[in-house]
Amino acid sequence: MSERILVAGAGVSGLGALHMLRATDARVDIADDRPGHGAIPVNQVNLDNYDMVVTSPGWRPDSPLLSESVRRGIPVIGDVELAWRLDRAEVFGRERRWLVVTGTNGKTTTTAMLEKMMQAGGFAARAVGNIGLAVGEALAAEERIDVMVAELSSFQLHWAPTLTPDAGVLLNLAEDHIDWHGGFQAYADAKVRALRGPVAIAGTDDPHVRTALTRAGIDAVGFGLDSATRYHVAQGQLMEGDTPLASAEGIEPAGPAGVLDALAAAAMARSQGVSAQAIQEALSSFHVAGHRGQVVGEWDGIRAIDNSKATNPHATDAAMKGLGPIIWVAGGQLKGADITELIRSHRDHIKAALILGQDRHIISQVMDVEAPEALVYSTPETDPAAAMDDLVKQAKQWASPGDTILLAPAAASLDMYEGMGQRGDIFAAAIKKHLGGEHARD
Repeated sequence: MSERILVAGAGVSGLGALHMLRATDARVDIADDRPGHGAIPVNQVNLDNYDMVVTSPGWRPDSPLLSESVRRGIPVIGDVELAWRLDRAEVFGRERRWLVVTGTNGKTTTTAMLEKMMQAGGFAARAVGNIGLAVGEALAAEERIDVMVAELSSFQLHWAPTLTPDAGVLLNLAEDHIDWHGGFQAYADAKVRALRGPVAIAGTDDPHVRTALTRAGIDAVGFGLDSATRYHVAQGQLMEGDTPLASAEGIEPAGPAGVLDALAAAAMARSQGVSAQAIQEALSSFHVAGHRGQVVGEWDGIRAIDNSKATNPHATDAAMKGLGPIIWVAGGQLKGADITELIRSHRDHIKAALILGQDRHIISQVMDVEAPEALVYSTPETDPAAAMDDLVKQAKQWASPGDTILLAPAAASLDMYEGMGQRGDIFAAAIKKHLGGEHARD
């Protein structure tokens, strides 16, 4: 790779791309308006000096530097595409096997499950991309990684025009990042890029997924709760056709969302020759990552679940399925998302809604219309800890045996919190403080 390359963005992804390119004979500059790393200010870049631009995934396609590069016919790729090309060129040794996981929700859990399944099957596999190692770090790792189990976002796939994984899975689709992509179809088309390889697996219970597959002309292997799909659930077992693979009981996170993630991971693992025994072994020892359906307290028949990662209505819908009466802790930044259908479809088991954050009034109004029999409390507190503390105190008054206190906000967290992780941690601390006692889980 002897081109003249401009890396756009001096953040984690940009510096990772710079590190990868040092293994080549390319001439590389980096552009960013923040000082440091020898970056050229973006408005001082002369595109005549470059043959390719490697962009950080968060840069929008309509940003002036990238749109001008495209207008001039200069290829624009992302760090994942760069890693793919360098791997195919065997810059870091013989090429790896790439397994790609994408979708609107459930990516991290599915990727982590698949990593465990591949390892149990005897492969030198690691989770990379948005969890685990950055793709560049994985390529350059001192201990060789043979299988890249890559969680990829729509941003990363948008900037990966030739990435062709050995196997890819599309979990589900719902409106997300529409402002970045310019529309739902463009978002879905980016996600479908994960399915361009020899093995394509998809959550065909999802009508948006089916539409995207049809539009792309992809015949994918299906997984879902519908017994007509190749990978499904029957008699308490994850099934491949008529063959049991593993127990569907005790999977984390609890409920249909966790089972679907396990089905997707099992389908991917089976496509690579992993045995049913290894899949069962991996799932038996798997524990969900923080803020993705963790049980953070249990006492007197009441359970508290931290699903702070549910930052949009689609994720919250998945978090609510399979639960009994719910005391729902919600709110934050809705980012324009419509929560009407979410509340309407779960109104029979939303016992109460405890609401905080920037768009709490919108959620309260929709609750009044769509779930008028539910209890509703909206905290006026704006301090992050005080607001959550107030809601959990109210939850203690309303909770009864059989109820689940569920933090699944359907909204982003940055109006009040440093991120969804801090929001979940503060929720768990408030649960322990007010409801924990000797039966709570740390």
